Amino acid sequence: MRFLFRIAFWLTLVVLLLPSAGSHTSSNGLLSATEAMSAAKATVTDARSFCDRQPEACLIGSQAAVAIGHRAQVGIKMVYDYLTEHLGAEDGGAGAASGKATAQSSRASHDTLVPADLVQPWRGPRPRKEARLDRPQ
Repeated sequence: MRFLFRIAFWLTLVVLLLPSAGSHTSSNGLLSATEAMSAAKATVTDARSFCDRQPEACLIGSQAAVAIGHRAQVGIKMVYDYLTEHLGAEDGGAGAASGKATAQSSRASHDTLVPADLVQPWRGPRPRKEARLDRPQ
């Protein structure tokens, strides 16, 4: 959930820093950067004291955030399982019957080279290009 708040904060900051069209300015002129920062600071201070002023709303909001987080985790797990099953079926044929079997088989395929496999084959020097007689050097 903290991740979502961070994303919202940074996106808001980016939107504030983007230049706006000239027709959308307020009647008293442009908002300076210091005014925007002081307003953001006041908003953060107000948000921090929200739970002190409205404990019931804060409790309900935290419960909603937990429920949304659980739903997001379940959704991500469903997408991961779907992709693992379908991509595994294309790669290996039988598909991913169980996550443990897939993890064990993928671990078994790593680090299978022996030192003899890593030795570079011998190559002779490259042949020199001989100067052509009809072309001056």
